[in-house]
Amino acid sequence: MTTPKYTNALATETSPYLLQHAHNPVNWNPWNEEVLQKAKKENKLIIVSIGYAACHWCHVMEKESFEDSTVAAVMNQNFINIKVDREERPDIDQVYINAVQLMTGSAGWPLNVIILPDGRPVWGGTYFKKNDWIASIEQIQELYKTDPEKLITYATRLEEGIKSMDLIERNTDDAVITNFNASAALDSLKVSFDLPYGGTKGAPKFMMPNNLEYLLRKGVRTNDKALISHVTNTLDKMAYGGLYDAIGGGFARYSVDEKWHVPHFEKMLYDNAQLVSLYSKAYILTKNPLYKDVVTETLTYIEREMTSEEGTFYSSLDADSTTENGVLEEGAFYTYTKEELQQILSTDFKLFASYYNVNAFGKWENRYVLIRTKNDSIIANEHNISVSQLQEKKDTWRTTLVAYRNKRPKPRLDDKTLTSWNALMIKGYVDAYKAFSKKTYLEAALKNATFIKNKQLKSDQGLYHSYKDGKSTINGYLEDYAAVIEAYIALYEVTMDEQWLDLSKQLADYSFTHFYTEEKGMFYFTSNKDTKLVTRTIEYRDNVISSSNSIMAKNLFKLAHYFDAPLFRSTSDQMLKNVLPDATKYPGVFSNWLDLLENHQFNYYEIVISGKNASEKLVELNQHYLPNALIAASEKESDSYLLEGRFPEEETFIYVCVNNACRLPVKTVEKALETLKISE
Repeated sequence: MTTPKYTNALATETSPYLLQHAHNPVNWNPWNEEVLQKAKKENKLIIVSIGYAACHWCHVMEKESFEDSTVAAVMNQNFINIKVDREERPDIDQVYINAVQLMTGSAGWPLNVIILPDGRPVWGGTYFKKNDWIASIEQIQELYKTDPEKLITYATRLEEGIKSMDLIERNTDDAVITNFNASAALDSLKVSFDLPYGGTKGAPKFMMPNNLEYLLRKGVRTNDKALISHVTNTLDKMAYGGLYDAIGGGFARYSVDEKWHVPHFEKMLYDNAQLVSLYSKAYILTKNPLYKDVVTETLTYIEREMTSEEGTFYSSLDADSTTENGVLEEGAFYTYTKEELQQILSTDFKLFASYYNVNAFGKWENRYVLIRTKNDSIIANEHNISVSQLQEKKDTWRTTLVAYRNKRPKPRLDDKTLTSWNALMIKGYVDAYKAFSKKTYLEAALKNATFIKNKQLKSDQGLYHSYKDGKSTINGYLEDYAAVIEAYIALYEVTMDEQWLDLSKQLADYSFTHFYTEEKGMFYFTSNKDTKLVTRTIEYRDNVISSSNSIMAKNLFKLAHYFDAPLFRSTSDQMLKNVLPDATKYPGVFSNWLDLLENHQFNYYEIVISGKNASEKLVELNQHYLPNALIAASEKESDSYLLEGRFPEEETFIYVCVNNACRLPVKTVEKALETLKISE
């Protein structure tokens, strides 16, 4: 094996993204106190370059600039250079992406920032071409040399701006929850609906599962058939689009066009986890077989390519892979030429081309990204075959093309395990289990939940954020606690195992001690045990993943019911009150909060199942769409708050309670559902 020409301090890291840069000529360092102190001692500016393993443009900039010895010479002479994996250190990423957003009006990855030795940013941007990069950093270095006060003054102003970006105040208006006009917020969202293709207008187009989940719930609750139709149309079009891997299963991160056709080809665990949940819930409501196919195929992909022997879930697959000519190219693994498809599929090509639009509509550059426009019934009718015959064809095509493309170099795998993303995947498996009663789904969820309990839970009851090569690292962030609590509550609701509920409360208690600010009535993103950055952020706007505060607020709402915990309920209510004024103006980034609001503005039920056949009743109940209810169940005596004193010796009873009042117990799920209202 050839010894690399260059090796830097990243060589001992575990992050696949950092290891990708371990043999750059740039003297990269990981972010740590020792490196920051070195910058102070030498009075040098610091270049902080942030990205992630599946990021296409991160790879482009590495190839053009960070592998170039001329660029490296400039960086090494004048700067301390730090590489950050944004998935390992979302706290650092949040601070500096806010800074670049303020400086330039937009931000993304790769994120490149120059900071003072004290950590305050003075300049930044995203992707730069080689010559532009050299010119920019030399200009900043020259200014630091000749007029450092100018940079320091700017850093002070920028620091104030960064701190104001996540400024949120404790709202004392107790009536805001009751009086909030959810209809006006919904009308504001509807303006951006893309009615032909689903989702929101414009491109690039992200899937935004929390947005769709809220809209589905709202549509059902208000009997808004047009709103439900928009959600199902979006789910259909996403599943039909090239965004979804029709051959191998799973979704890419986003579409670069409005019709969900050409994706940015990286596959992220968090997208697929949330979409499994969403499609499972949509299946329960609609019984659309397409949604079952999506869930089945996506979880097959997760099991095949994203799951370790320990039952942990990996983080991502790269957008780029190597072509037969040895060139690293985006989408090379997933796309085909017409000639390839004709040769592989032979006499089936005509039908395949009709089904997946191997035509002008499906063409991307000089290749094809498979995209559907018609359902199976229409295609079968057009080609005079039965739907079952078409299904057999599809299965054959998938097997043939999987075998063919597996001969290609595969995209790189980021095999680190992130606690928060793994918890989202647990929740995905639980929701799939509820919809389809497939035991292997529950087993996968339990295996991962047990791993987190045994390996990522510290002796002080805190969580680690990351795990790789047998090593748990990095103190957990609020996103880890919020996601794990949510996942463990979901597990309790399908297993009746109270350890998951008790662990949820334990993690919530820890979060209050180490993350909560009484002054703001919110939770900080970082623990009070973490080294301070330029600012301590409060993450409350929902994005492609719901914000850690919105997940936590929903958790506390549920835990308050399970444990009769007034502090949990009052905190959840306060958090919701804090954000609702902003949600009026920008509802698109508060979907998960608006979903929590639904718990307040309509009936929210406690369903308690107790008795020897509770498990059987629980499986049956979970196959119904019940967004406005929590479940407690047991097949034995329990002293938990909702179950105490409710165990019958010979019968199994279902209690339905709302607003601290319970109906008479019933013996069948059918009777229980008659007392539940999910719509007005």
